Amino acid sequence: MNTRSTIGWNLRRLRVAKGLSQERLALESGIDRAYVGRVERGSENVTVSTLEAFANVLGVRVSALFRDVDPSEPEPAPLKAGRKPKALN
Repeated sequence: MNTRSTIGWNLRRLRVAKGLSQERLALESGIDRAYVGRVERGSENVTVSTLEAFANVLGVRVSALFRDVDPSEPEPAPLKAGRKPKALN
């Protein structure tokens, strides 16, 4: 797996674990949502500033985005689509 793919895999894994949509991650990090998708697919060369923005929103160190991926690890599951139900009082 190349470095861009590793970053994309880890970004998606961390984002899903945090329960954030691509749109929410993009909004909170000040990055375009389509760009977030391209980073997750490994098709963008990401700047250090962008990595810092993602890491800050995810509450991790930038180095977490470079973690080696175990080839037997399953792909991170997508989040459930749609809006979250309103909480009952």
